Order: sequence, then C-alpha cells, then structure tokens
Amino acid sequence: MQKAAEGARVAVLGASPKEERYSFKAVRMLKQHGFKPVPVHPAGHVVDGEPSLKSLDDVDQPVDTLTMYVGEKISSGELDRILKLKPRRVVFNPGAENESLAKDLEKNGIEVVRACTLVMLQTSQF
Repeated sequence: MQKAAEGARVAVLGASPKEERYSFKAVRMLKQHGFKPVPVHPAGHVVDGEPSLKSLDDVDQPVDTLTMYVGEKISSGELDRILKLKPRRVVFNPGAENESLAKDLEKNGIEVVRACTLVMLQTSQF
C-alpha cells in the first residue's frame, strides 16, 4: 500500500457535520495531517469549516483517495461515480464494507484498503 502524498485531496463520502461522527473526525484529522479533505454528502452541509459537495459527480479536481463512511446500501450505487472520479485508492472504513464494490474497483485498477482512516492517519500509514 502506497501512502498518499502530503497535500493530496481526499474525498470523504458520507461526511457528517456532527462532531461525534467518525466521518467528521476524518475531515478534521485529514486537515491536521496536511491533506485536503473534500466532504461529500447529499445534504451539502459544512463539515469542520469545509463545504460539502452533494455528490461524487460534483468533485471537479483529482483526488488521490476516496474514504467511505456510507453503508453497502448506499455505496452499491456509487460504482460509476467512483470510476469517473478515478481515485488511486478507496478506503473502506469499519462499517462501510462492501465486498462486491471492492471487487469491481479492483477489477478497474483501483486499490482497495480495508482499514480505518483515523487509525491510518494516527500511525502514519495514510
């Protein structure tokens, strides 16, 4: 697994404005570690001072990593959007696992990581 370069853009699918949510903590911690988080949530709210985009289709600049904070029911409909986004890798956080989607991403040359973004950041593995 290759780590992301400092300053890389990271899309956070399912980003929440609620500080107790892991997706909120991911946005904050990504910033603290020198990355540029791109929160994505259909409600389009602000997450830790960062405006959310309503869909992966709205991401208009390249991203290195997509980190998933949505369940299989939602992520199963995102394959085409993810392929269009062309992230180098997708991180499936605990609770966001989707083996069918993971296999499809791997078939299309996208690295799949089954890990916790927060732990990866805290242990310099991101």
